[in-house]
Amino acid sequence: MVQFSQSVKFFRSSAVRDLMSVAIKPDVISFAGGMPGNELFPVSEMEELYAQLPLAEKQMAFQYGPTPGYPPLLDSLTDYLRRKGFPVDKNKLLITTGSLQAIYILTKIFIDPGNIIVTENPSFVGALSAFSSFQAALHSIPLRSDGIDCAMLESYLKSDEAQNVKFIYLTPNFHNPAGILYSRENRRKVAEIAGRFGVPVIEDDAYGELYFEKEMKELVTPLKVLYEDTCTICTVGSFSKIVGPGFRLGWMLVPPEIYKQAELCKQSIDACSPNFTQVLADAFLRSGKMEVYIEKLREIYRKRKNSMVAAIKRYFPEEVGWNDPQGGFYIWCSVPSSVNVIEVLQKCMEQGAIYVIGQTFDPDAKDTTHFRLSFSNTPEEKIEEGIRILGNVLKQSLKMEK
Repeated sequence: MVQFSQSVKFFRSSAVRDLMSVAIKPDVISFAGGMPGNELFPVSEMEELYAQLPLAEKQMAFQYGPTPGYPPLLDSLTDYLRRKGFPVDKNKLLITTGSLQAIYILTKIFIDPGNIIVTENPSFVGALSAFSSFQAALHSIPLRSDGIDCAMLESYLKSDEAQNVKFIYLTPNFHNPAGILYSRENRRKVAEIAGRFGVPVIEDDAYGELYFEKEMKELVTPLKVLYEDTCTICTVGSFSKIVGPGFRLGWMLVPPEIYKQAELCKQSIDACSPNFTQVLADAFLRSGKMEVYIEKLREIYRKRKNSMVAAIKRYFPEEVGWNDPQGGFYIWCSVPSSVNVIEVLQKCMEQGAIYVIGQTFDPDAKDTTHFRLSFSNTPEEKIEEGIRILGNVLKQSLKMEK
C-alpha cells in the first residue's frame, strides 16, 4: 500500500481548475476561468520581438538561469516598478514561476503547522490552497465594498489567539473574486493596524494594471508604494493577466531579510523560472509594447464588463445582488439563502453556461449565497447568451422557492 505524508490530507482542490475540462469545450459559454481570451494574446508582437533578438540571447533563452531571475528582466522590471513609485532601492526583487509560486514561497518561509494567516472572506482560491498545504489555520475577515472590515481586523489582532498570526493576505486592487477596489482610507487603516501589531502584509496585485478608466490610475496605488514605512509589506505581482498565463512568470518585491530566505526556498523548488519566457518578457518591457498592449486590454475588458452588466440588468431577477467593478476580471453576485447555488450551476451547465460558486473562495468553505462571474475570457457576443441562461435558471429557482 502507498503511504503518503500527513500534509497530503491538507491539499485543497480548486473548483475553478476542476471546471476547466468543461470550460474548454467549444459549445460552452464560460464565466468560470479568471484568464484572458486566447484571441487577446500578443502573439504577433512576441514573434516580432523574438525574431529581432541576437543569436546569443536566443541561445540564453534555452538555458538555465539564475535563481533570482534573468538579470536583464530584473533590471527592466525594476525600472518599470520604479516608475510606478515602488521602493525598489529599499527592497529586493525575485522572479517567480507565476505569482502563486511567490505566495507559496512566502507561506513556506513564514508558516509552521498551526500558525495563523488572516485572510479576506472571500479570498483567492489559489492562495487558500497554498495556505492549507502548509497546515496553516485561517482566520477570515469579511470584505466590505471598500475593503476588509478594519474594525473586525483590529479586534481580532487584539485577541490572545492572534499572537500566532504570521501575516495578513490581501488583494486590494480589483479583488478576486469580489471585484472590489480598496479605498484609500481603507488602505491607510490596514497598514496602520498591521504596523501597530507588527504583522506583515502579503499584498497580491495581479490586477492593478487593469483599471477601466484613466482617472482610476491613482486609486490603484499599491500599499507598498503608499505605506512602505508603516508596516512590513511583501508585494507579489504577475505577468499572467497582462501578457499571458502560459509565460508562468510572477514576481515578489520584499525586504532584504525576507528576500534571502525566499531565494533559498525557490532554489529548492525549481532552481529558476523559465528563462525562455523571461527573455521575451524583458524584450516586451524594453520595447515599450507592453504599455500599449495593456492599454488595449483595458478597453476590451471595459467593453466586456459593460456587456455583462447590461445583460445582468436585462436578465437577472431583482433578488440577485451584484457589483459593477472598475477594473479586473470579476463580478461577484449574491443570492437569497433559499437558492441552491449548486443546483443552479448544474442546470446552467446542462444548458451550456458555467461559473464558480462562492464556496470555492470561502476560507471555511461555507458560503452558499454567492457566485463569481468572469467576463475576461468571453467575447461580447457570447456574454449576453450566457447571462440569459443563468438569469432564466435563477428565476426558475426563485419561483420554485416561493
